[in-house]
Amino acid sequence: MHETMDFARRLKNIHLRLILQVALTGKLQTAADEIALSQPAASRMLAEIEKLVGVPLFTRHAKGMVPTPIGDAVVRHARQIIRAFDNLEMDVAQISSGRAGSVRIGTVTGPAVGLVVPVVRSLREQRPEVEFTIEVAPSASLMRGLDEGIFDFVVARPAQDYNRQSYRIYPARSEVVSMLAYKDHPLATQKAIRLKELRAFDWIIQDHGTPIRAAVETAFLTNRVLMPTQITNTSSLLVALALLEQSTAVAPQSQEVVELLTVSALDMNVVRLDVVEDIRVSPFFVIARSDRELSPLAEHVILETTRNI
Repeated sequence: MHETMDFARRLKNIHLRLILQVALTGKLQTAADEIALSQPAASRMLAEIEKLVGVPLFTRHAKGMVPTPIGDAVVRHARQIIRAFDNLEMDVAQISSGRAGSVRIGTVTGPAVGLVVPVVRSLREQRPEVEFTIEVAPSASLMRGLDEGIFDFVVARPAQDYNRQSYRIYPARSEVVSMLAYKDHPLATQKAIRLKELRAFDWIIQDHGTPIRAAVETAFLTNRVLMPTQITNTSSLLVALALLEQSTAVAPQSQEVVELLTVSALDMNVVRLDVVEDIRVSPFFVIARSDRELSPLAEHVILETTRNI
């Protein structure tokens, strides 16, 4: 076992970067160009790496190179190691130049608007030199990114079978679902609308299994109303807005998103329908890895975020 695993200690930074580029591009020549190697040198290096590991990391096809299962594992760890080295270089440069650093946040859509953006705005006034990265994605993608070190922390919903000991979990808040429609919708000015009145219209909604879709389906079931039959599934807010334009469709979105589109200075030609039923999405959490030490700056952003829940 010791001899088998010793290869990890012998891999160099350039080895890891070559592996990542091959996995990313699928072509050895392109990967070589990206890291300033000749194609023969890259070919020899990949052969050396695979000899160290003891098995092929890629299968060669006519259309490119694809990681083997062991190759996938090596690529995944290489990505984390390279990111750690890049972060080290960035931290040293920031400390040397007096900059405060960067924070990488992953979040689902509703909290991105209602929770993360206000915190970033506030901190931006206090620390204008801080570089924030905010990525919006489904919870499953965010949790994978957190595990891989892509994010310092995420605002998401972990899967039911997650290992709680691996994470720091901070208090949750539920999302409220509001109904978005084009400004000339027949029910745009009507008060106290019920779900059964909306069933006959087209619906633009997230796909099965997503939190808002589950909340809407539960609301229809609880109120003994059949789900609409005319549904377009999309997770893209941009697509939803385009489909709403000049139509009588209805699009359930988080309350924070609807308020941004209808109450702010944005002129999106959409309105919030006054629906009676209270529709709530399962709670989201602020989550960080328990086995990873974060920078004081990232910890401060987590603290400010949890204070606003």
